[in-house]
Amino acid sequence: MEPHARPDPAAAATPTPGLVANEFDGKPGLPDRFGRPLRDLRISVTDRCNFRCTYCMPAEIFGRDFAFLPHSEVLTFEEITSIARVFVELGVEKLRITGGEPLVRRDLPTLLAQLARLRTPDGREVDLTLTTNGSALKALARPLRDAGLKRVTVSLDSLDDEVFRSMNGIDFPVQRVLDGIAAAREAGFDPIKVNMVVKRGTNEESIVPMARWAREQGAILRFIEYMDVGTANGWAMDDVVTAKQIVARIDAELPLEPAQANYRGEVAERWRYKDGGGEVGVIASVSGPFCGDCTRARLSAEGKLYTCLFAAKGHDIRALLRAEGTAGATDAGLAAERDAAVRELVDRTWRARVDRYSELRTEATSHLPRVEMFAMGG
Repeated sequence: MEPHARPDPAAAATPTPGLVANEFDGKPGLPDRFGRPLRDLRISVTDRCNFRCTYCMPAEIFGRDFAFLPHSEVLTFEEITSIARVFVELGVEKLRITGGEPLVRRDLPTLLAQLARLRTPDGREVDLTLTTNGSALKALARPLRDAGLKRVTVSLDSLDDEVFRSMNGIDFPVQRVLDGIAAAREAGFDPIKVNMVVKRGTNEESIVPMARWAREQGAILRFIEYMDVGTANGWAMDDVVTAKQIVARIDAELPLEPAQANYRGEVAERWRYKDGGGEVGVIASVSGPFCGDCTRARLSAEGKLYTCLFAAKGHDIRALLRAEGTAGATDAGLAAERDAAVRELVDRTWRARVDRYSELRTEATSHLPRVEMFAMGG
């Protein structure tokens, strides 16, 4: 059991005064300066990862002696659940568990069970999802499903074992990830989403084989343009295979046609096969920025709130949770004080949000300080 975690936290969210239906999607929510509501929270449960992917944590920089966060600085399951509850009260409908690699966090199903009991103000379950590199999914797929996880996304950058081993940085075999995907399917996750980061000169020849495999497996494949996240991956525009180029490669062999978005704010641009054999998506953060519809916030493992993947700094929520309360306050009173402080910080921060990094990206801005992706939750 996670230290200090309550096994059965209160789950019901209560309506927050001041939330009114917004023009973005017609539902009550917290708007930023551009009217974008807060709908999605990505929760990093650890900054640690067992892979050293070249586009995220290159091994030459993040070696064996790299100092990750000490355990005392990482949010407990109780703290994560408390924060998530506040976000749900403010209109968040989807919680995505990330890392680092989230499956290296001990007793993760315990946290999933707590989050699965959260309810929106109108009584609906939250959309509880998780993104993983799949390395430990074979053993954990069933416990995660039993805990209440609804959907899983697996990162897989190539079916070619040599290419995959090179990209993950630790010589990890692709078959073990495929075994994890199979275990997830057996556990009842369907459909399974698969994310593939495409980098020129590295794995673009894997685009069509991955598309064919996903069709056969009934998986939903999402291609992601190589992005300038953090400052350590040596990003250059010349290394980007654009969404248009990715679609053209697939369309030449497996004809595609555009498909409508499932909802406003969906990250991936959807394409379906003309023969009805499924769909693929492309996430074009570089060539086709979608900042105007971004509804995502990120909570790092040490409790910092980020309002953009390309942020340079975060807002400290953990300090509010661990602050001493009013003298003589009961446990319930102290919890209420801390929840109110978190709610005020989130409300104030999101309402002031003007992030548009990808839309404004230039050679100058691409070199500004940014937090590494693994440190903020991807």
